[in-house]
Amino acid sequence: MVSAALSLILVLITLAFPEASGLFYIELRSWVTTQFDFFFLISANIFIIFCCAIALSPFGRIRLGGDEARPAYRYTSWLAMLFAAGVGIGLMFYGVHEPVTHTLNPPLNIDPNDIERASAAGMSAAIYHWGLHAWAIYAVVGLALAYFTFNRAMPMTLRSAFFPLLGKAVWGPLGDIIDIVAVLATVFGLATSLGIGSEQIAAGLSYLFDINATNGTKVLLIIAIVSIALVSVILGLDKGVKRLSEINLALAALLLLFVFFAGPTQVILVNFGSITMDYLYYLPALSNWVGRTDDLFLHGWTTFYWAWWISWSPFVGMFIARISYGRSIREFVLWVLIIPTIIGLIWMGTLGGVALEQLLNLGYQGVAESPPELALFKMLEGLPFAQLVSGACVLLIALFFVTSADSGSLVVDTLTAGGKTDAPTRQRVFWCATTGLVAIALMLGGGMNSLQALTTAIGLPFGLLLLLMCVSLVKGLQQEQPKPP
Repeated sequence: MVSAALSLILVLITLAFPEASGLFYIELRSWVTTQFDFFFLISANIFIIFCCAIALSPFGRIRLGGDEARPAYRYTSWLAMLFAAGVGIGLMFYGVHEPVTHTLNPPLNIDPNDIERASAAGMSAAIYHWGLHAWAIYAVVGLALAYFTFNRAMPMTLRSAFFPLLGKAVWGPLGDIIDIVAVLATVFGLATSLGIGSEQIAAGLSYLFDINATNGTKVLLIIAIVSIALVSVILGLDKGVKRLSEINLALAALLLLFVFFAGPTQVILVNFGSITMDYLYYLPALSNWVGRTDDLFLHGWTTFYWAWWISWSPFVGMFIARISYGRSIREFVLWVLIIPTIIGLIWMGTLGGVALEQLLNLGYQGVAESPPELALFKMLEGLPFAQLVSGACVLLIALFFVTSADSGSLVVDTLTAGGKTDAPTRQRVFWCATTGLVAIALMLGGGMNSLQALTTAIGLPFGLLLLLMCVSLVKGLQQEQPKPP
């Protein structure tokens, strides 16, 4: 109840003092991103090294759930839920916008007039934010929770992952603090994504039907989508979230194929190889924090992203843990770290690649001149059946919105129920509604600035917890002797 009370207090303060809250949130985000940029970049690098080391070590053979455990979901369902919960709304929102924005304003002080280098660095920067580093953050939490729940018979809650470090203290006030921070991180991170989704849906409706994208429209969208999510929450994981995730993946694949074949197919195919090599080439420089002077990119994009992914990690990590029973640790890391990175690269290379082709070679300025929430629709203007496909995109974004809301509610419900996955339905409904209310309050109290600021702020303490979680997981794994190959 402490988590619910803190969330409610924040909502009430934000609604009572919207102007002051908005200014405070802007200052808060600026302070965190400028003063702790080194922390977020170092942490993200550590998470990648940690995941790779665990997967390649003898511990990689350990099966989540024991030697006799078998996967609860087939690969397609597992991937669908990974994709929908982890990156759905984000890739729809930023998949076109980021490659174009970072090409026009390249990172690492690259001259924007050097089109070849600028476009290579711009696309690499976009993939960087949705690639290995990002998914390593999810993998750390998901692996720790899955191991301690399925192999050590502990409750599926964040405090369980710290048992090797804290011992029985995790069942006391210290463990309560860990879970409270995890709940707040999940609620604020999810609220940010709901805000992003509502902005893009509102922009799509305005683009298609000339409906004003006001705050009132966005609030009504959040209410409508959360109401639909409540139905999925009541149905549960297998009947609700799983089915919606599979529908999401199928529709996203259709959108990807449409853009691939309707756009400059040969150019996209040729560019895939160079995009991959560019990403690997620029990865060390983008991951480095020493001597960087591209502050706008470093603080406005990368630092915020790592804080956002960290704040989302309790939600996505626990969700991944719940659906990963029966997988080996090596298989877990491969599918959580590598496969989504490849999907992100293909997504950015296709949708973002078409937008860059339109901008650099066809002289089309639609995406460059549009706000982020309209970038996808402006790119589609240059392709056949633009109105029809844009309408389908609005539906897809709404479905991703629903999937995030219902899966997030299931996770918060599990955290607040002490790790129980069969808590009363009314409790799941409560958290689904609460998350929607937080998103609405922060939207009205400062727009996306307030949502992003709180996400960044809560990412700081939870980032420290994730680093400790790595140490705790290693200690726990050392207590188990993996079978010889």
